[in-house]
Amino acid sequence: MKKLLLFIGAFLFSTLFYDKSIGLNLFLFSIITLIVLFVNNKDDFKNKRTLIYSGLYLVTGLAVFFHDSLVAVIANFASFFTLIGLLSENKSSIYVNWLNGLYTTIAGLFHRNFSFNETTQKVEQKKDVDYIHLAKIIIIPTIIVIIFISLYQNGNPLFSGIIDKIDLGFINFQWLLFAGLGYYLFSNIHKPIEVEPATELDLKTGNELAKSTTFSIPKLKKENQLGIILISLLNALIVLFLITDITFILNNEKVRASVFSSQVHSGINALIGSIVIAIVILLYVFRGDINFYKENKTLKRLAFAWIILNIILVLSISVKNSQYIYYFGLTYKRIGVLVYLTLAVTGLVSTLLKIDKIKNIWYLLRLNTKAAFIVLILSSTVNWDYHITNYNFNYAESMDIKYLIELSNNNALLLKEESKLRVFDKKTTWKINNKHRKYVRELEKNSWQELQYDNLKLESKQL
Repeated sequence: MKKLLLFIGAFLFSTLFYDKSIGLNLFLFSIITLIVLFVNNKDDFKNKRTLIYSGLYLVTGLAVFFHDSLVAVIANFASFFTLIGLLSENKSSIYVNWLNGLYTTIAGLFHRNFSFNETTQKVEQKKDVDYIHLAKIIIIPTIIVIIFISLYQNGNPLFSGIIDKIDLGFINFQWLLFAGLGYYLFSNIHKPIEVEPATELDLKTGNELAKSTTFSIPKLKKENQLGIILISLLNALIVLFLITDITFILNNEKVRASVFSSQVHSGINALIGSIVIAIVILLYVFRGDINFYKENKTLKRLAFAWIILNIILVLSISVKNSQYIYYFGLTYKRIGVLVYLTLAVTGLVSTLLKIDKIKNIWYLLRLNTKAAFIVLILSSTVNWDYHITNYNFNYAESMDIKYLIELSNNNALLLKEESKLRVFDKKTTWKINNKHRKYVRELEKNSWQELQYDNLKLESKQL
């Protein structure tokens, strides 16, 4: 039954993706993948984490149907690898899930059917499948039959005529090869495996920081003094900067575009760098035994103050970026700044928790990679091109129409609607109409596998 399911999966894989672009097929493939995984790993699907990640995987597949964006496709692939890796070992960290998921997808079949002998240091084939014998019973009879067919054709005209009439044109060998690829994929992932050294190391490594055997109070006293002086100076410096920065924001509600643009671009890049360096400095200062030094309370308070001040700095950058968006509209770069600032706050808060709870670097890595994954999934659910266009038309004080036209086809229908309500120059109107016309043609050519949400919107307008 399970082997039959793999063959059915391979047939559906080729039906969905052979010579097709991405659309509804990726969501349907997500459903098929979950069915194959559930049938072969029923006990694992009793785990809440497995159900959550399965739901996220389906959400990303659905996001691709609603808006065929690169972010949604990347999120779908990332959630696929995460789910496969989770089934291989549900207690491992998310970055180990990615490694196990990728390894299973590429080499799961070979891993299950070949084992590494530690004694002989050789890769040995497992006993349950004799691939050499299997190859013999397929290849040797096929070659011999072909030879005899050619001989009989020369010896009997009637037999030759029958062979000549056999038309194998209905067989699409490329489709069959694609189905073979699908079978290989499902054979790899139906029973997920793990990269043992990495997974074992991850499971053995906790989040707690341990006191070293070279614990030295005189040495720690010097480190504590250095840390207090350094972080005190950095606190004073960031307070001075925040005062001047907040003054600039409050007293310059509307400045010249060129000045504001230059200030924001150069300023944001520098401040983003400063936040990264701040986290690195704190990780270095609190890297080891200083966490267990009894006289480190002042150092900790200064560190917490610096983290909070850096969070205020993030808010300051957010205000500047929001002003920039208000004046000049949304773009992917400006959205990217907001995404980075979200991750930066996560990094700062997790650093604060690390210092307060005496955690190690693995704690930060686990928490922040999971946060990055969540941000990716949430980002995939938004049709950014549509919302960028909609915001810029309705809220931005100035708008770069050329930028909007150069975005993906996800905003083509909206651009067409806006062109009916607004007056553009002839060149801009032609570009919008041309983009819309090409996109409509693409939608009309879509097969059922390639269907997108915009196909349904277009049909509803035509009714």
